[in-house]
Amino acid sequence: MTAGGALIISPDALLIKLIGLPDLDILLWRGLLTALGFMLIVAFRQGRGFVNAYRRCGWTGIGVAVLFSFSTFGFVLGNQYTKGGNVLMILASAPLIAAALSRVFLHERQPRRTWVAIFLCLLGTSLIVLDDAGAGSWVGNAFALLAATSLAANFTLCRTRPGVDMSPMLTLAGLMVATVALVVSGFGERLIVPSSASWVWLVVLCLGLLPLGFTLIQRGPLYLPAADVGLLMLSEVVVGTLWVWWILGEQPAPIGLLGGALVIGTLLVKGLYERRLEMRQRSRVQAS
Repeated sequence: MTAGGALIISPDALLIKLIGLPDLDILLWRGLLTALGFMLIVAFRQGRGFVNAYRRCGWTGIGVAVLFSFSTFGFVLGNQYTKGGNVLMILASAPLIAAALSRVFLHERQPRRTWVAIFLCLLGTSLIVLDDAGAGSWVGNAFALLAATSLAANFTLCRTRPGVDMSPMLTLAGLMVATVALVVSGFGERLIVPSSASWVWLVVLCLGLLPLGFTLIQRGPLYLPAADVGLLMLSEVVVGTLWVWWILGEQPAPIGLLGGALVIGTLLVKGLYERRLEMRQRSRVQAS
């Protein structure tokens, strides 16, 4: 489910390029449209229990919404003030941060295979963005670190309420993002009217792909440690790079392809190994 969500949102960077709007405009429409998309998904899934789905999240859900909005601001503004490669490299540290936060606050110990997978994926992501990485701007790097830390803290916070689905609170996160963008823009004075082509891509991305993908990802901590959710999200970096290559012709360097293969291979091997362990455990339980 988590990996599927990451694949669904993988065209994010490509579609932002095709939309071609300034960052404040993207934040405003991204916030409003994703909030509507998340709300529609909650209504479809919960029916008459629509309101209760939000109530169950409580104050923890508000914290999740705040952290998710921070990660959105960090990602969009990080790409404005520093190189895209820097942003992706820093975002790749999210599983490491999540593992550390889970150890400190939840006392969750990660198995050795998870730590190995984290460092292999960090290496693979570094190879993918090697050509685009650089000194950049400390402001942009700080925004990227905010995104990585907020994402990791979000998944860790979800683990404090086992069995409670926090994905409905992403509606509130979208409204927070849109409100801040509206205020900073002078209540619309600095915004421009999107073209009809931009509207099409905005609707596809912000009303369709992002709400569906992030709903699946946000449900990941119900079943997986926060570090594993962060690891699976790294598949977005690989597939997103392939989207840009396929559609816009921005071919990655051979070393970038090697890095992508390392990330996907690591996630696949780890998943298959853990599946094998799960099957062995089930066999032992049935035998006893």
